[in-house]
Amino acid sequence: MKNIFDKAVTDEVIERINKLSPETQPNWGKMSVDQMLAHCSVTYELDFEDKHPKPKGLMKWVLKTFIKKVVVSEKPYKKNSRTAPEFIITSEKEFNTEKERLTGYITKVQALGSNHYDQKESHSFGKLSVTEWNNMFYKHLDHHLTQFGV
Repeated sequence: MKNIFDKAVTDEVIERINKLSPETQPNWGKMSVDQMLAHCSVTYELDFEDKHPKPKGLMKWVLKTFIKKVVVSEKPYKKNSRTAPEFIITSEKEFNTEKERLTGYITKVQALGSNHYDQKESHSFGKLSVTEWNNMFYKHLDHHLTQFGV
């Protein structure tokens, strides 16, 4: 898996995002391109913003026990996979705003670097290794950029 903490990889991902336009159509799925950009930003909102409640009790256990390995492994996501409720974007978004927000988050992660993420507590999965953080960030972006043909 490519390393999102590597500036060359970050630049490549942002270059792919910059190939998108408000008219770009998905190869599969129901999201529009603006919704996809907002959807991808949720991963970073969970890291940087305090807008999503932390899971508790049974939900926390389910996330750590079953969902974590799907999210942080190197195994690619399947097309049309189910997603957590906070990742579902149904309203129309402003393309350029969402594009700038997502690229800003990606750049921030790269600037913070892998040392910042070593054993850092995640919103939903507990402490993650640098590899797990990388897989979570990169795999999700790559999945959706591929969905939109870039």
